[in-house]
Amino acid sequence: MLFSSIPFLYYFFPAVLLVYFAVPRPFKNAVLLLASLIFYGWGEPVYLLLMVATIALFYICGLLIGKYEGNRKLQKLWLTVSVVVSLTLLGIFKYADFFIDSFNSVTGLGIPFLRLALPIGISFYTFQCLSYTIDVYRGNVPAQKNPITFGAYVALFPQLIAGPIVRYVDVVRELETRVHTWDDFAQGMRRFLIGLAKKVLIADNFALLMRIYADSANHSVLFSWMYAVAFMMNIYFDFSGYSCMAIGMGRMLGFRFIENFNYPYISSSIQEFWRRWHMSLGSWFRDYVYIPLGGNRVSKGRWVFNTLTVWMLTGLWHGANWNFVLWGLMFAVLLMIEKWVPALKKLPGAVKHFYVLFLVLISFVIFNHADYSAVTVLGEMFGFKGLAFANSDTLYYLRSYAPLFIAAFIGATPVVKTVAAKVGQTKVGAVLEILLMAALLILCTAYLVDGSFSPFLYFRF
Repeated sequence: MLFSSIPFLYYFFPAVLLVYFAVPRPFKNAVLLLASLIFYGWGEPVYLLLMVATIALFYICGLLIGKYEGNRKLQKLWLTVSVVVSLTLLGIFKYADFFIDSFNSVTGLGIPFLRLALPIGISFYTFQCLSYTIDVYRGNVPAQKNPITFGAYVALFPQLIAGPIVRYVDVVRELETRVHTWDDFAQGMRRFLIGLAKKVLIADNFALLMRIYADSANHSVLFSWMYAVAFMMNIYFDFSGYSCMAIGMGRMLGFRFIENFNYPYISSSIQEFWRRWHMSLGSWFRDYVYIPLGGNRVSKGRWVFNTLTVWMLTGLWHGANWNFVLWGLMFAVLLMIEKWVPALKKLPGAVKHFYVLFLVLISFVIFNHADYSAVTVLGEMFGFKGLAFANSDTLYYLRSYAPLFIAAFIGATPVVKTVAAKVGQTKVGAVLEILLMAALLILCTAYLVDGSFSPFLYFRF
C-alpha cells in the first residue's frame, strides 16, 4: 500500500487514526502493531511471516543479551546470533542472485538463480533491528520486555518500508509514554501534506519525463542532460517526500522521528552533501560500522580501508548490483580527495557548489543504471555519441517542463521554508497556510485519481 494512494489516504490511515485515538493508552501500541502488520501484509502477505519471524528473533535476542548482563561471552553470543541471522536473511533475499551472477561470470559456471522477490523495506527494518541488539549489548538501552511494544517499534508503518531508519534508543521513551497534542497533530498533518506534494506533484512528473526519454529514439545532448537532472530531482523529491510523510504521520501519532534530509543540493562539499542526504543511513553506518572499525583515529592506510569498506557497504545497501558498488566507491574516493586536497576548501563558494552538483549528478546517472547503459547516457551527455545538441523534441519537452524544473530548483533550497515561516507568523499567513494545505490535498488527490503516480524509488532497496 502506497502512502500516495487513495486507499491509504482516505480509508486506511483515517481508520487507523480513529481507532488509535479511541482506545485507552495501554492499547495504543497494540493498535499500531496490528495496523502495521495489515499495512505490510497488504502488498505481500507471504513476507508478513518473515516480518513476524524477524520481530520474534530480535525480541528474544534482546532479552537474552539483557539477561546475561555481566557475562560478556554470552551477551556476545546472542548479539552474534542476531547479526548472523539478519545478514543471512538479507543475503538470501537481496544479494543471493547478485553473488551467484558474479560467481558465474568469473568461473563460467551456470549455477541457477534463486529469483526470490525482495521483501519491501527489508533493508530498513533489518538495520533498525540490528541497532537495537547492538545498543542493548552496549548498555545504551535496556532490553524491551513487552513483545507488543517491540513489535510496534520494528513494524511501525509510517517509516517501515522506506525510512528514515529509526533507532530504538531514539524512540524508546515515546514507545512507553508519548504525549499527544493538537499542535503536534496539526504540525504532523502539515508535514505529511508537504511530503505528499513533493512526491505526487514533483517527483512523479519528473518520473514521467524520464519515461519519455527512455521511450524516445530521438535523443540529443540537451535531452540527455534534462534526463539526468530529472532523475536527480526525482530521487530527491521522491525520497524526501516519503520521509516527510513518515515524519508527519509519526508526529500525528506522538513520535518525533529524526530528520532524513536537510537540503542536500545546497552543499559546498561532498562531505557536507552526505551530512544532508539520507542522514539516518549515514549516521547508522558511522556509529555501527565506521567507528567500530576505528574511524579516522587510525593510520592513514587503515583509514583508507575503513572509508572504502563503509562506502562499498553503503552502495550495496542500496542494491545488489555493481553499479551501486561503483556509486558508493565513487563517493569514498571523492571524500578522500577532499580530505587530501585542502585547496578545494579555498575555492569560491559558487565553484564549490557547482562541482558538488556536477559530481552528484554524474553519480546518480551511475546509480540509476544497473547495466552498462550508464556509459551510453554519459556518452550522450558529453557529446561522444554524435548527437545534435538539441532537436525539436528536446525543445518541446524543455518548454513543457521548464516550470517544473524551476519549481524543483527553488523547492530544493530553504527559500520556500524561510518565506513560509515568516508569512505563517501573521494571522493572514496562518489562514493562507490552511488554504494552501487543503489545495495541495485536492490537487494531489486529482493526480492520484487520474493515475498519474509511480511507486517510491526506495521500495526497491
